[in-house]
Amino acid sequence: QVQLVESGGGLVQAGASLRLSCAASGRTFSMFNMGWFRQVPGKEREFVAAISRRGTETYYADSVKGRFTTSRDNAKNTVYLQMNSLKPEDTAVYYCAADSRFAFNWNYASEGKYDYWGQGTQVTVSS
Repeated sequence: QVQLVESGGGLVQAGASLRLSCAASGRTFSMFNMGWFRQVPGKEREFVAAISRRGTETYYADSVKGRFTTSRDNAKNTVYLQMNSLKPEDTAVYYCAADSRFAFNWNYASEGKYDYWGQGTQVTVSS
């Protein structure tokens, strides 16, 4: 078992930056590939970014590539999502998720790969 708690969301204007954090507890954090997803009410949850167990590999959705960066500090059991040049369409609840079972490159954008999820943090970007 691992518990995930996101923080850092808020209300910002377009063009601003936010950094989300996801703190993990319960099991060895470095065992987990980590993912970030987001969801808008009435829509399916969508993939945002993923980072490998050691933090050496990352993937991003096309919609955030060049603006968002994910990183991790295994000593602090925390994964981050740095979000720059925010747009109103980035408004969503952001979730972090952990995968302990699969290779990093396999299905990293699929919700079904991840077996643990945080409660989410709201990000609202005004125009």
